[in-house]
Amino acid sequence: MSSQSIIKDKNLAPSGHLKIDWVKEHMPVLNRIREEFEETKPFQGLKVAISLHLEAKTAYLAKVVQAGGADVYITGSNPLSTQDDVCAALAESGITVFSKYNPSPEEYKDHLIKTLEVKPDLIIDDGGDLVTVLHSERKDLLENIRGGCEETTTGVIRNKALEKTGELSFPMVSVNDAYCKHLFDNRYGTGQSVWDGINRTTNLIVAGKTVVVIGYGWCGRGVALRAKGLGAKVIVTEIDGIKAIEAYMDGFEVMSLNEAAKFGDYFVTVTGNRDVIRGEHIENMKDGAILSNAGHFDIEINKPELEELSTSKRTVRKDIEEFVMKDGRKIYLLAEGRLVNLAAGDGHPAEIMDMTFALQAISLKYVNDHYKEIGNRVVGVPYELDEKVAKLKLEALDIEIDTLTEEQIKYLESWKEE
Repeated sequence: MSSQSIIKDKNLAPSGHLKIDWVKEHMPVLNRIREEFEETKPFQGLKVAISLHLEAKTAYLAKVVQAGGADVYITGSNPLSTQDDVCAALAESGITVFSKYNPSPEEYKDHLIKTLEVKPDLIIDDGGDLVTVLHSERKDLLENIRGGCEETTTGVIRNKALEKTGELSFPMVSVNDAYCKHLFDNRYGTGQSVWDGINRTTNLIVAGKTVVVIGYGWCGRGVALRAKGLGAKVIVTEIDGIKAIEAYMDGFEVMSLNEAAKFGDYFVTVTGNRDVIRGEHIENMKDGAILSNAGHFDIEINKPELEELSTSKRTVRKDIEEFVMKDGRKIYLLAEGRLVNLAAGDGHPAEIMDMTFALQAISLKYVNDHYKEIGNRVVGVPYELDEKVAKLKLEALDIEIDTLTEEQIKYLESWKEE
């Protein structure tokens, strides 16, 4: 085990190894990428810093990057999603880990900084924390960085804000915007894992209840679709007119959040923005309403305003806080308003993260190979990499698809009628 690692307990490693072995068996695409990396060693002699939700699937991605020759340093991207046994297993595998479950805000920041103080060549970020630290308080650690990859909508927003002001100091690949990410991870992964987290935490029925989904991006679509499948009545709230019409035509009710607040039994925020559920909405909610967030940071539900409106607060069940309002209503907040699928669950299914983490791995290789010509910009995943992951997934599923004939290719490339 690395003597530099900061983890809770090295004796938890056996449990962590079992978790990693389980997901490895269900991640065939990443296994293929690992085989390529073991042969070609694209990261030989390089240091890679990773900030992700530190659980078994992420751990296997770190091991794949390590198999490519890298010295890997990893920390968590959310205080409540780190699994201590997985950290111990990674540390025992020669990866330096700076993370433990539920650190103080000061410890969390210190873990981020320690991950960067190794002076990495490449980074993998989730939510933009590494990039933000590098461009604010620790600019002295920028010099070696060739580039990196970003996993989330929140992180991409932060990276693009840096690019817009001309302050981004290295290229970042927006893995979040790849087709194999937002079509499958965001929709099916988030959809399933959010309800897994809510259901295991509350142990309450969804069928017959009213679910308010706030935000109808790819993640919101998945959350709404799965809620419908569980038998809920679904209301969608939006700020984008086009997405609102899409939700309406997908069969969901659409209204303002002030109006929807009156009907909701469950509320799920999926926007990447702050203060989406505010005091004015909470005042309209009925007794027993359950609030949860599926965005990266715990700012989508305005917790200070929730506390101001309440006369008391207590933990009534693991990951459930009860707030009693002045009029006697009880409002429940799941997982401290942090992303419910990871803070109160195990995150996306392994088969889904197989595709996303395969994209992360090959996108990291791409930015290492091309960082000079990319420049200090946020760029998308090249389509050929997206397609490579899809084809590997189809092979793993033993699915064969058609290919164009020469005549069809010629027809599609010509403007002439023949």
